[in-house]
Amino acid sequence: MKPFKQVLGEWLEQRTGAGTAIRNLLYEDIPASAGWRQVFGGVALFLFLAQGFTGILLALNYAATPGDAFNSLTYIITEVPAGRLIRGLHHWGASIMIVAVVLHMTQVFLYGAYKKPREVTWMAGTLLLLLTLGFGLTGYLLPWDNRAYWGTVVTTQIAGQAPVLGPYVERLLGSDGGVGVVTFARFFGLHVLVLPAFTALLIMLHVHLVCRHGVAPAPEETGPPKTFFPGQAWKDVTAVFAACVILFMMALFVQAPLDRLADPTDTGYIPRPDWYFLFLFETLKFFPGPLEPVGSILLPTLAVAALFLVPFVDRRQATRLTQRTVALGVVVLAAVGWASLTAAAVKTAPQAAQGPKASLPPAADWRQLLPAELAGYGYFQQENCSLCHNLSEGPTKRGPNLATVGTRKSATWMIAHFKNPSQVIPGSNMPPTDLNDSQLNALAGFLLRLTPSNAGAWTAAPPFAVKGAQIYDAKGCGKCHKVNGVGMELGPPLNGVSSRHPRKWVEKHFADPAALSPGSIMPPFKFSPRDMDALVSYLFSLPETPRPGPK
Repeated sequence: MKPFKQVLGEWLEQRTGAGTAIRNLLYEDIPASAGWRQVFGGVALFLFLAQGFTGILLALNYAATPGDAFNSLTYIITEVPAGRLIRGLHHWGASIMIVAVVLHMTQVFLYGAYKKPREVTWMAGTLLLLLTLGFGLTGYLLPWDNRAYWGTVVTTQIAGQAPVLGPYVERLLGSDGGVGVVTFARFFGLHVLVLPAFTALLIMLHVHLVCRHGVAPAPEETGPPKTFFPGQAWKDVTAVFAACVILFMMALFVQAPLDRLADPTDTGYIPRPDWYFLFLFETLKFFPGPLEPVGSILLPTLAVAALFLVPFVDRRQATRLTQRTVALGVVVLAAVGWASLTAAAVKTAPQAAQGPKASLPPAADWRQLLPAELAGYGYFQQENCSLCHNLSEGPTKRGPNLATVGTRKSATWMIAHFKNPSQVIPGSNMPPTDLNDSQLNALAGFLLRLTPSNAGAWTAAPPFAVKGAQIYDAKGCGKCHKVNGVGMELGPPLNGVSSRHPRKWVEKHFADPAALSPGSIMPPFKFSPRDMDALVSYLFSLPETPRPGPK
């Protein structure tokens, strides 16, 4: 009786032919000259499969709508087990895949492996390169952060510059009315449905053509052919393992970028493409104004057309690599040009907005703040705004650093945003604030005054001073008194009050002003002991004479 393993193998062979197909693949004849230079195609295939696998894992927790996309990605990174690792593998896998595809095509070009009868194989490879770049473009928008949003705005605007077809391309991408929900839906559909299907079909065609025509031998090769297994198979597995190690190291130790939630109103944001498109970004600087379509449309189109036409232009007999001076020159020139443009783009990149590097202003500076500004900081703390925003240095959060934000909004815009964030910034997950109009004005005033150089004044303010300033502002004390030079003059200025009256006198004055100041129009105030202590302590901490606050 035959062993079960043999019976199962025969059953599968009869019905699928899988065993024969695997043996034919493993023991296929390849040229004796084949070696390490042929491993990049296998690495690219592995990375495509890895991208599909990690993409599926991300999709299980990803919400494919603007705003929700950002929140779900934040959830993946912070809450899902190994979520940050999976996201890093997917992000950096895209970059390494582009590197592998470019190296594979460079090797084929240098060795002339595109020549007859492999012209269609080369053209399929060129299409695969374009599809790989397409994955990068469409996936760029999916985090729905500010970086992705404004980068896609630029991309769709460039696409709209195409002669005749520009408006139709913009309409197809759903960006003719601006980047929004329709654009997001179409980019998502392209990224997870259309591009994977076309890429898989092209890979199958490409592999079929490689099997049909075989690996291109070296010119004047005389040695007998060898089988793919075990020698070349070992080289391919080793290369894939090396790529896997690099990818895991990148995912573990290099954080995938994530900016704050996309803000369509942040017109001061300077978008930057991913590293593999920086050369094109820099090229556009040589074609200003009406010449911009030359750099954005014409030159890339000519470059792609030249790639497709390579097998039909170079029809000479294959020669050794050392004799292919023109091919070597083209590769060196392209590499130097790409590296130079990319380096120039990196060098001229604007520095990320960060908090001040020098020491913060001295703690005494908080005494120079206006009561409303200090009260606004208290409302900032009360509403837990620090969960999503930094005031100075600190780890990156969902929202912008409020001291270094590129575009300073008006108080009217801020108050509308505080009241209904999702209406002002579509997709915002910020909850509406529970503040009245006076408190909203104080919060907006604080943010308008905030700068990198004075942020330390607010953060250094003790809790009693913040609470006291909130009470001062809420009771409208500025309608009769001046603090730090601002307010009305119906009553005496409060700077230096500690040198004019003892603490007990001030506390009694709040409770019964007319008893201590006959004829006073100040109404009595009934404060809790805690509020009274905070307000009086704040007033007693004011400087003797007002000086200009922190700039």
